[in-house]
Amino acid sequence: WQTISGEHGLDGSGVYNGTSDLQLERMNVYFNEASGNKYVPRAVLVDLEPGTMDAVRAGPFGQLFRPDNFVFGQSGAGKNW
Repeated sequence: WQTISGEHGLDGSGVYNGTSDLQLERMNVYFNEASGNKYVPRAVLVDLEPGTMDAVRAGPFGQLFRPDNFVFGQSGAGKNW
């Protein structure tokens, strides 16, 4: 998401700071436009344990995602594959 956001001129919170109209073309392939010129990824993040989701939220692009697009369990797979 960091690469895609950079290509479209978005910062870590989803605000457009680009310099080219070309960056806004086809923005809707990866992002939905929210209020206040903020763009949110069209993605649902799913995992069996909350640790990975916490790592995404704490990262530089953690504010990019909507909180209700995180789906996770509480205990993980217990190393069962």
